[in-house]
Amino acid sequence: MDLNQPLPLLGGLSAARFMRRHWQKRPLLVRQALPGIAAPLSRKALFALAAAQGVESRLVQRRGDAWTLRHGPLPRRALPPLGQPGWTLLVQGLDLHVQAAHDLLSLFDFMPSARLDDLMLSYASDGGGVGPHVDSYDVFLLQVQGRRRWRVGRSSDRRFVDGLPLKILRRFEPRHDWLLEPGDMLYLPPLWAHDGVAEGGDCMTASIGFRAPARAELARELLARMSEDVEPGSNEVLYRDTGQPATDHPGEIPAALQQFAAQALQRALLDPLALPRALGEWLSEPKPQVWFEPPPCPARLRGALRLDRRTRMLYDARHVFVNGESFSVSGRDARLLRQLADRRRLEPAAVARLSTQARETMAEWLAAGWLEVD
Repeated sequence: MDLNQPLPLLGGLSAARFMRRHWQKRPLLVRQALPGIAAPLSRKALFALAAAQGVESRLVQRRGDAWTLRHGPLPRRALPPLGQPGWTLLVQGLDLHVQAAHDLLSLFDFMPSARLDDLMLSYASDGGGVGPHVDSYDVFLLQVQGRRRWRVGRSSDRRFVDGLPLKILRRFEPRHDWLLEPGDMLYLPPLWAHDGVAEGGDCMTASIGFRAPARAELARELLARMSEDVEPGSNEVLYRDTGQPATDHPGEIPAALQQFAAQALQRALLDPLALPRALGEWLSEPKPQVWFEPPPCPARLRGALRLDRRTRMLYDARHVFVNGESFSVSGRDARLLRQLADRRRLEPAAVARLSTQARETMAEWLAAGWLEVD
């Protein structure tokens, strides 16, 4: 991909220029980013998906100042009539279930896959929306059917209305007011307040979200993963306090024990690969509702290979990470597997150049349903 080539998707900006000028800085409205766009699935198919187990869906309804929220599965009888105004159906992770939705994500390959969250599709009747709110992630809002009006502004007051099931801003002062038609797209950085309302009904909007993990969340996850790698050795050192004097303050933790604890943590971090390994495993972990099924018939490593659309594959300088697991790689295998992670496909000639060990590992991925013969 030529990162300096102007892209209609970005309003004539190149990917490089978009990242410099807009990413995490300011919104960008693109008229006809994808002219002729069609919804990745029909309304009927979306409603059927919302009723399925293992699919994250929500129904939001508004009547005046009253809001209700219901989580899926949502059978058709749980959804209001199409002509009833003020309701929205949200289906999260559509890219995990629908190939056309997954294919839309490839348009954003100029972004690190480690930041990609998912594609959510919302269906709304006339006046449907989720109220003015802020997101903690970057999002591209692509109108794929019907019309939606977006009001957007900075938000200095991030307090929410009390007593509601949704995090709706108490104060919202929009600076922009845009009506999006099919093919139009709006990019919003994190923490920009926005309110999208369907006009005319039968409205579908695809939200391509890029997560930005919070520092505390990241620390908690990494420490938990790294703790799993701490194994007692054959010469495990026990805390010793032969010089401990008698004390009349038994509730006080000895300074020597505090120092021993600090040394134990420092020792756990001595492995320079421990932190990057834990990070890669966490970032490539599939969502909780994702599971893989082995293929009905054993497949062989021949022809081209393609990652299953639910598979998350990343890499760093020493590893590849697939669905929460890490694999040490180097040399030609590393180059070829990084190509698979970047393009999500490996041509037959590249597969043939993999080492025996790499091919055995990929055969296991194939058997687990992480990989497919194309």
